[in-house]
Amino acid sequence: MDSMTDNNEQLAISYDPYDDVHHEPPMLLQYWQSVLRHKIAIGAILAVCIALGIIVTLLMTPYFTSTSRIEISREQEYFTNVEGLAGADGAGQNLEFYQTQYSLLESRSLAERVVRAENLASKDSFFATFGVDPDGSGILTETPKAQSSVQRSERLKMATDLLQEHVSVSPIPGSSLVDVNFESPNAKLSAEIANSWIEQFIASNLDRRFNSTADAREFLEEQLAELKQKLEDSERNLSRYADNKEIITLSSEQTAEGKTVSQKTLASANLEALNAELAEATADRIVAESEAAQQLGNKNALANGALNSLREERAKAQGEYAKLMVQFEPEYPAAKAIESQVMALNQSIAAEEARSRIGTAARYSEAVEREQKLRSQVNRLKSQFSGERRDSIQYNIFQREVDTNRQLYDGLLQRYKEIGVAGVGANNISVVDRAERAERPSSPRLLLNVALAILAGLGLAACYVLVMEQIDQTVKDSADLKSKLGIAPLGSIPNFENEDIAASLTDKKSVAWEAYISIRTSMSFLTDHGVPRSFLLTSTRPNEGKSTSALALAAVLASTGKRILIVDGDMRNPSLHQMIGMKNSAGLSNYLSGSDDLGQLIHQKTSFGFDAMTAGPIPPNAGELLSSTRLQELIARLGESYDTVVIDAPPVLGLADIPLLAASVEGVIFTIEAGGVKLHAIQSALQRIRSSHSNIFGGIVTRVQPQHSGYGYGYAYQYSYGNKAAVET
Repeated sequence: MDSMTDNNEQLAISYDPYDDVHHEPPMLLQYWQSVLRHKIAIGAILAVCIALGIIVTLLMTPYFTSTSRIEISREQEYFTNVEGLAGADGAGQNLEFYQTQYSLLESRSLAERVVRAENLASKDSFFATFGVDPDGSGILTETPKAQSSVQRSERLKMATDLLQEHVSVSPIPGSSLVDVNFESPNAKLSAEIANSWIEQFIASNLDRRFNSTADAREFLEEQLAELKQKLEDSERNLSRYADNKEIITLSSEQTAEGKTVSQKTLASANLEALNAELAEATADRIVAESEAAQQLGNKNALANGALNSLREERAKAQGEYAKLMVQFEPEYPAAKAIESQVMALNQSIAAEEARSRIGTAARYSEAVEREQKLRSQVNRLKSQFSGERRDSIQYNIFQREVDTNRQLYDGLLQRYKEIGVAGVGANNISVVDRAERAERPSSPRLLLNVALAILAGLGLAACYVLVMEQIDQTVKDSADLKSKLGIAPLGSIPNFENEDIAASLTDKKSVAWEAYISIRTSMSFLTDHGVPRSFLLTSTRPNEGKSTSALALAAVLASTGKRILIVDGDMRNPSLHQMIGMKNSAGLSNYLSGSDDLGQLIHQKTSFGFDAMTAGPIPPNAGELLSSTRLQELIARLGESYDTVVIDAPPVLGLADIPLLAASVEGVIFTIEAGGVKLHAIQSALQRIRSSHSNIFGGIVTRVQPQHSGYGYGYAYQYSYGNKAAVET
């Protein structure tokens, strides 16, 4: 018998139509089915969240928001370039600049300036607006007039915290405009704080500028004092060296860079003057020498007025004499008189020329003497000037040091003057729009809060569904049998709620009938000869629909014209006789006890079209009866008379009946209630069946809810299609 069971098991496996087909529904459909399974809980969670959102919104204190707008311009500052005190900005990191400004707008120091400017720390009304008790003595208690420094500091800190909590900065993208928003339960207070905030921001910006220039001035003052001392020391060194070396500077010139060039000293001036006089004396000596060398005349003679006058008179006299000679003889008295006059004039001219030559020689001697004296003086000054030039090397070193220190001093002095007015330049922050008193509250917003409540509800519902799906380790439809239990899914039976399935089986177009017809079709592929000749239906625990399924399968198989026998194998809790409306006076227990008259034990032709053997009287120990060989003999005898024998077996867990019954039939069909028994209990039951080397044909899932179906067509339509069509026609 065991070998026959093993062969049948191999055949059943080979003919299993579900081995090559994966019936796992799509993931999105599984999610949707999970939502449908928990739709009531999801609806309740959403309703509670929406209600809480509405209640919280109605209980919240209305807040008014006022907005002031400012423009922050990007500018470059040049204070000084000395030793990296404040270098010139490059192309400009606009992003870093504006991020810095936004951070300054939200800084705590600015909030403290606003608190001090508006005197908020001493105003109880300010704290009462936000429902804060600054002194811990109750909001309605009056604040004592005298406060300690600790209390004042604490109130200042609390007021600053309140401002920072309710202020926000909103840059306008693509522009240099910034909105400063402040919200509070008081519309007037919101506008005042928003306006005071931008005013104090502008004032703090100016203060930072003044502080930065003050630091620069302090630094430059120190540098100026140091450079001034260096300049004075270098000038003293230069003057001391000039005195020691008797270097007397008459004049000097400076370049555009402040360097001293082309200095003129006393020695160079004297040498220059004497050299010029020497050149002039040399020229005079040459002229005098030339005049002295001339025999007939010289420059002085030509320039002598008396000599020229004598020569002119002589020329006139010679002219008159020549005229007389044309008419008269030399002896003519008038001619002689003119001749005597000419001779006298010649003597006078000769005497005058002799005197002129004597003067020229004297001037030549004077010129030579003067030239020699000047040359000796020039040579002496040349020696003095050469020594001065050697001394001027060190002098120039001292001079360059003086020039360098003066340039540094003048440059720093100019920077010092520039930063003196740097802090009073144009402010780069301007007010565009001042805050105005809000007409309506900005929060709470009912629609927004409801939307947030819905989102929160959806999130909580998703968490709830996820947790419940993880906790819910049950079979929900036939698609879970293959993936979770490793058995073939034969079909699913929808939940008929209060409907009488036995009565529904009389209607061949009922949902129940169609469901079991589908299971019968699946059973026709279980063995090589079609529907098994004998099988039993069992479950993990009672009330999972195994007895009803056994009855329905027997009725469906009998409707094909075959001889079907159903046996109530649950002798501990029999139910078949109640479903078919017969007495349980004799049955299986009688045969196992020794009775061989099957005709007395089998009820022929019930209303469902099959024969039935009830459980019979309840025996004191059903396990002992089932352990005998008479059960196998009974199944063999019944197999000779019937096409299929269906046994309604007891549940698996807690009983020893199933392994004994399963060994006598071709296989077992396991019945599972959807959403009922946990997976581990079902797996334990299946393991007990497999331990008896019995063949498990597959499983049937009963009481499946439409929303548990793995596919969206649904049982309500799938199995009642025929009835709807009949009604419509």
